Amino acid sequence: MIRVMLADDHEIVRLGLRAVLDEADDIEVVGEVATADAAIAAAQAGGIDVMLMDLRFGPGVEGTRVTTGAEATAAIKSAMDNPPKVLVVTNYDTDADILGAIEAGAVGYLLKDAPPTDLLAAVRSAADGDSALSPVVADRLMTRVRTPRTSLTPRELEVLKLVASGSSNREIGHALMLSEATVKSHLVHIYDKLGVRSRTSAVAAAREQGVL
Repeated sequence: MIRVMLADDHEIVRLGLRAVLDEADDIEVVGEVATADAAIAAAQAGGIDVMLMDLRFGPGVEGTRVTTGAEATAAIKSAMDNPPKVLVVTNYDTDADILGAIEAGAVGYLLKDAPPTDLLAAVRSAADGDSALSPVVADRLMTRVRTPRTSLTPRELEVLKLVASGSSNREIGHALMLSEATVKSHLVHIYDKLGVRSRTSAVAAAREQGVL
C-alpha cells in the first residue's frame, strides 16, 4: 500500500486529489496539511511514502514568512535519511518553477489539470523512485536540453526574477548576498543567453520563452 500525504493550501484541491486517490486499491491517503512547514513536520513524523506537494502556499499561521513547496522539498530531503518521495502537483509550469522543484529533490512534477490516470501513474512511479513528469513539463525540459544557449542557471534565474520585480543591482546583491560586480556579471550572461541588451528586454524575452 502506498501511503500518501496531501500538502496544499486549498481545501478544494485536497478534496479533489483525495477523491481520485481513494479510487485506487493500492493507494491510501494518510493525511492532509495546508502549509509547507506542516508538510515538513508531517514528513519527519514518518509513515509516508509519497508527498503530493503544492509549489506555492499562502501565509501560514504566523502570517509572515511563507515557505515554498521547493524549499519544503529541500528541507525534507536534507533532514531525513529515508525521506518520502515528493511529487509536486501545481498550476505553475515556468522553467524556473520546474527546475527549482527538481533541483530541490522532487521526483516528479505534475500539473493540476492532469487527467486522473496520470495522477495515479505519477504516484506509483514516485513511490518506486522513478521520475514522473507531465507531458508539458517533460517537453519544457527537453526543449532546454536541445537549446542550451537559452538555459539560464538557477542563480541567473534568481537574478532575473529580482530584475523582473524591479530590484536594482544593489538590491539584488543584498538579497542574494552577492557583490554588485557579480550581479552585473550574471546580467551579462543572461543578456547573452537571451539575445538581448537591456533589463526590460531580458524580462520580456524570458516571459515569452516561459522562463519567468
